[in-house]
Amino acid sequence: MTCKVLILFAHPSQHRSEVNLPLARMSRSVDNVTLVDLYAEYPDYCIDIEREQRRLREHDVIVFMFPLYWYSTPAILKEWQDLVLEYGFAYGHDGTELHGKRLLCAITAGGTEDAYRTNGYNHYSIRELLRPVEQTATLCGMIYLPPYALFGSRTAAEDGTVDAHVERWRQILECLQREQLDLGSVAQAEKLNDCLAQFDAVTT
Repeated sequence: MTCKVLILFAHPSQHRSEVNLPLARMSRSVDNVTLVDLYAEYPDYCIDIEREQRRLREHDVIVFMFPLYWYSTPAILKEWQDLVLEYGFAYGHDGTELHGKRLLCAITAGGTEDAYRTNGYNHYSIRELLRPVEQTATLCGMIYLPPYALFGSRTAAEDGTVDAHVERWRQILECLQREQLDLGSVAQAEKLNDCLAQFDAVTT
């Protein structure tokens, strides 16, 4: 079976993006992947709820792709969640449309990985900071997968880490759309980056 992947791309300052834009552009080239640029599609924040709900119904894997802003999602992605994930559609009585679908975040963070630890500058891990998204998935009956993250994004281009990160994301997308991931073992990881051996095993 082939899964269809929907990527909701939310970057409010794309002219400054050195990682998210390459990730988004590459994603468009992978079979069975639909990428929606939320800021381009809804510059006035007037989100078409019916269209977005239809997109959710038509896809099996949902990806939130964004730069981490103040430990959370950019504004339009929060607006999207507030409006689209309605009672009776995504949760609550008869709200079963998203049951069994997978949800994950593909994010960039400006700080180093060491900063996102209990004893680090930010005091919490990336997965802990994204608990609201994880709980949203749980409430909607979705299978939450740990985030795919690039740390130190501000210097990623000069550090030469962008190409490898984008290529790894391509492998992850291909594994997702082919249903080749061991969801049981992956779900317990702190981040998808920690599961690289699994991706190598299914793409070689």
